[in-house]
Amino acid sequence: MHITEDHEVLTKSDLDQLETRLQAQLGCRVRDLRLLSCGAGLVLRGFARTYHAKQLAQHAVMRETDRNLANEIEVA
Repeated sequence: MHITEDHEVLTKSDLDQLETRLQAQLGCRVRDLRLLSCGAGLVLRGFARTYHAKQLAQHAVMRETDRNLANEIEVA
């Protein structure tokens, strides 16, 4: 599923499926990964050990959707 239209409503099921695909792609690189719908965009949250892992997560979402994305993954 590639989400392209900003006005398309994302259901909880859509977000859960996308989140599951992201977790499978990222493995254990991002802990507590969450993908939230916020208006016409998405918010990516979780915890990563490196900025590279944070960037990988962002690009994985960008491959799946054209929506605006806020990457709030914390690096520690």
